[in-house]
Amino acid sequence: MASKNGPATKKADQTQYQVILDQMLQEECNKKCADCWARNPRWASWNLGVFLCIRCAGIHRNLGTHISRVKSVGLDSWTEEQISSMQNMGNAAAANKFEALIPENYRYSRPDSSDHALEKFIRDKYERKNYVDKNAPAPSSKKTSSSNVNFNDEPTAPAVQRTSATTAQKSQPPAPVVDVKPLIEF
Repeated sequence: MASKNGPATKKADQTQYQVILDQMLQEECNKKCADCWARNPRWASWNLGVFLCIRCAGIHRNLGTHISRVKSVGLDSWTEEQISSMQNMGNAAAANKFEALIPENYRYSRPDSSDHALEKFIRDKYERKNYVDKNAPAPSSKKTSSSNVNFNDEPTAPAVQRTSATTAQKSQPPAPVVDVKPLIEF
């Protein structure tokens, strides 16, 4: 994809990368922030392969570059490696990976959640990896279908349940219902 033959080629590469990112943002699962579901994300964590709103991008920056590497979709220059990482993941595949073990009655953060609640969710999800199924097979380099994740509009309640069941979860007997406290809003 990329070539090192001068400024004209680099500009052409950036234009091509922008087209790819814009096309990815047209996919239903990428039209909302991967963490709070705010509409029209314009930021990305390229190493995690997710699209983010500006608010969640700020929280991701605070995680450190060893966890999340944040770029603007339209303002920053991208490399072939970064584009490839985004193409291999996307919000749906990331939800299947990083939210695999979230209990069914878990109440997700929303755009109107407090900063504290949103940061706690993001840290639990990516830094602590509380919801990653460590027994799941290693992800392939192919992008996962978004069919397992419900990214449709939810009711306007402050926090609602969304599903992200994996095929591994479907083959196991249902887990006992655990009383999970919702995120505390401050």
